Amino acid sequence: QVQFVESGGGLVQPGGSLRLSCVVSASIFNSPALGWYRLAPGKQREWLAMITLRGTTRYADSVKGRFTISRDNAENSVSLQMNSLNSEDTAVYHCNTFPANASNWGQGTQVTVSA
Repeated sequence: QVQFVESGGGLVQPGGSLRLSCVVSASIFNSPALGWYRLAPGKQREWLAMITLRGTTRYADSVKGRFTISRDNAENSVSLQMNSLNSEDTAVYHCNTFPANASNWGQGTQVTVSA
């Protein structure tokens, strides 16, 4: 069963914005917390942001002030609004529970920041 389906990635110029969405299976959506992560070539997977059932959020220093995580309980989805993108943000972006369950990684969505 597919647990996470990410979408919204693409090619964006430096300084631009993207909004990623992730549809979460019903069995997982009510986990205590959900998160966004990314995997860039040659780097380890990086946690970016998390949101609890109550809506409490936390962010990695690398994205604080630029990215915003939110959840839509009616749609079983979690989103990531990304602003002021730069080349360091180029990666495949995934959602998962927080902490992540290694057996649940989906295909992710590619974000490429380039002029």
